[in-house]
Amino acid sequence: MKNLLFLGFACCFMLLLSCSENSKETLQLNPEFEKLLNAHGDWEKWINAKAMSFSMIHETTLTQENYFVNLESRKIRLDESTFSIGKDDTGTWVSPRREAFGGRSVDFYHNLYFYFYAIPYVLTDPGVRVLPVENKTVNGTSYKTLHATMNQGVGESSNDQFYLLLHPETGRLEYLLYSVTYFDENSQTLNALKYADYRDADGLVFPRTLTGYVYENDSTKNMKYQVSFADVLILDEPFEDSIFEKPENGVYAD
Repeated sequence: MKNLLFLGFACCFMLLLSCSENSKETLQLNPEFEKLLNAHGDWEKWINAKAMSFSMIHETTLTQENYFVNLESRKIRLDESTFSIGKDDTGTWVSPRREAFGGRSVDFYHNLYFYFYAIPYVLTDPGVRVLPVENKTVNGTSYKTLHATMNQGVGESSNDQFYLLLHPETGRLEYLLYSVTYFDENSQTLNALKYADYRDADGLVFPRTLTGYVYENDSTKNMKYQVSFADVLILDEPFEDSIFEKPENGVYAD
């Protein structure tokens, strides 16, 4: 699906700083956030990992995208049957031409699903704060809630709002409520993303499906999209930089 900007995901997650060299023990995390991370497996493996790859299917169109990510630099490449998108030292590119990707912004989209998929691990990035707040309600259920914010100057959308709603029994992330200021810096609208069917990947757990909804009056309404994931690999060595470089038929695009 190429016109997925109706997703409304706050691209702040796309713009987080690269993972630090810190170990699990040197990170200064709120205890409630650390409980969430512990519920998602041996998260020190994320801190130490150098790269990851996974495949993703848009369930409404059955189109597949394959992702390759260097975790420290956050360089990303995704390949779909009709286009490729990547990030190199110069900028974000698309090939074989800009029109091959039908979305509004290549830069917005290029690592959108990586950050969706890698929450809560990416929230250990420098400049991110995760603190407990008052419970939020979705569809009649009250959820223990954490609020993730960016320090001013971190990324390009540091005023975005992110609320992590935790499953009452497993302690894992069940809903993400978020606002988007990438296209409208004054936006206050919250959207809902449901995380479901967690699967183990070498000691870490990732959702098999993500489902986006309109969020109104503490309820999810009108499913916007659903994606599923498979073949996730967490790697000890980074990918060669050459795979992220713009091909000859590619163009840089915002």
